Amino acid sequence: MTLYHAVPAVGGSDRPFVAAGGLMSYGGSSADMYRIAGLYAGRILKGEKPSDLPVQQATKVELIINLKTAKTLGLTIPPGLLATADEVIE
Repeated sequence: MTLYHAVPAVGGSDRPFVAAGGLMSYGGSSADMYRIAGLYAGRILKGEKPSDLPVQQATKVELIINLKTAKTLGLTIPPGLLATADEVIE
């Protein structure tokens, strides 16, 4: 959809979005969020009250860039940004 409308779309923590043509995503790691949710579920099943559990933020943030989409849209991604990316889809 992004390429059809020629819109450089950025999403949060969603690799499938970037793999499907989104320009990039930046956000908490989905795998990390699922791991934390599993730990919370385990603690609740062991008897802890959900209201007593602390609120947690993502501990790992991922940047994923789709170079094919950037090229199709006529965009140049700065080398410094590419160097910091966790994953680059070519």
